[in-house]
Amino acid sequence: MYQPEMEALSREGLHRKQVEGLRRTVSRIRDHNPSYHRKIGGIDPDGIRDAGDVVRFPFMTKDDLREAYPFGFTCAPKDRFVRFHMSSGTTGTPILNPYTVSDVHQWEDIMARCFTAAGVGAKDVVQITPSFGLFNGGFGFHYGASRLGSFIVPIGAGRTHLQLQFIRDLKTTCLTAIASYPLRLMEVAREKGFEWTTTDLKVGIFGAEVWSEEMRSRIEQEMGIETYDIIGMTETGGVGMGLDCPAREGIHVWEDHYLVEIVDPAGDGVVPDGQEGELVVTTLTREGLPLIRYRTRDITSVISRDRCGCGRTHLRIARITGRTDDMVKIKGVNFYPRQVESLFMGQPGTGTDYLIEIDRLEGADRLRILVEVEKPDDKGLTAKLNGILHDFLGFGADIVLVPLGGIEKGPGKAVRVVDRRDS
Repeated sequence: MYQPEMEALSREGLHRKQVEGLRRTVSRIRDHNPSYHRKIGGIDPDGIRDAGDVVRFPFMTKDDLREAYPFGFTCAPKDRFVRFHMSSGTTGTPILNPYTVSDVHQWEDIMARCFTAAGVGAKDVVQITPSFGLFNGGFGFHYGASRLGSFIVPIGAGRTHLQLQFIRDLKTTCLTAIASYPLRLMEVAREKGFEWTTTDLKVGIFGAEVWSEEMRSRIEQEMGIETYDIIGMTETGGVGMGLDCPAREGIHVWEDHYLVEIVDPAGDGVVPDGQEGELVVTTLTREGLPLIRYRTRDITSVISRDRCGCGRTHLRIARITGRTDDMVKIKGVNFYPRQVESLFMGQPGTGTDYLIEIDRLEGADRLRILVEVEKPDDKGLTAKLNGILHDFLGFGADIVLVPLGGIEKGPGKAVRVVDRRDS
């Protein structure tokens, strides 16, 4: 453990930390941004007695942050900001998160926790493939690895041939990436005859996208590594809010830094542990942009608040299954792209990529799913996949089999759905 006194803190100790953090955050908002304090109800921080008191506050949403662009919710003087990152969303007004020196140190600490939870330390070679720019991923991994004293390969996004060369020549032991990028690496490796077994790679830490257990299994088997799912977002301070551990019993959320709730996506009530809902986050240690009850749109559930097999006491949530704004409705049925991924990637002969195309033209919904496969002329596989789709999701589709590598892959997050509508 990177900070054993905190990572194994008792539930009572974590609760005290959360109450202190909630009071401190509300005090900061009150003292540095009165209009923000009024927006969250003007509640006196001294009146907060329990972490559960967070439900007294209203929710915040992405639209709130967009309307406040660029610095409407910040809670520090501008001369104290040392950097900023921006939400990776491609539409609408951007969301900026400015960081103080303290915020950068907080980021370093939680990222160092994530690395150590994945078994990465000072003797490791960490190759960072997310971009170094407005997207927070590259810098987040850099900060955490720097804190541990790891050797860093800061290559950033793209240049897949060079990525493979560095993995081999620099003896990379830990690969960090957005979740779909390993699929591109594997594709190019097959083309080049690159042998993963000849490398020193042992760990992959992937996030920024929803990815299924089936996709994880494919990556682990082909690359010969252990993978870890990391969560976080620009709004909450960047990648590193939590990570699953070797016990594979859920994603630990660092509760001394973040207070999380799971609420009804269609309402505002907190759902019981074990029930799926929308992840809501309150930051407890951020200065530049502290957030109160931010609705992330991520769908998950609380798995357990008991001590994990790895020894950590921080609560565990299920891996993200989708986002409320990623849900697709077709022919009266709601589903998430990850469900298609889980169903198809588990079948022999399928590859590692797919694309859902929807045409909503002239009042009719037409669904086509492109699937990379080893044998594109396998009509039996086409029928099998359509049968699976109908059995599990209740609708059929035009299944199109394409050769491995037949779906174009860009340098950023994978495009899983193309939804065409009447203009």
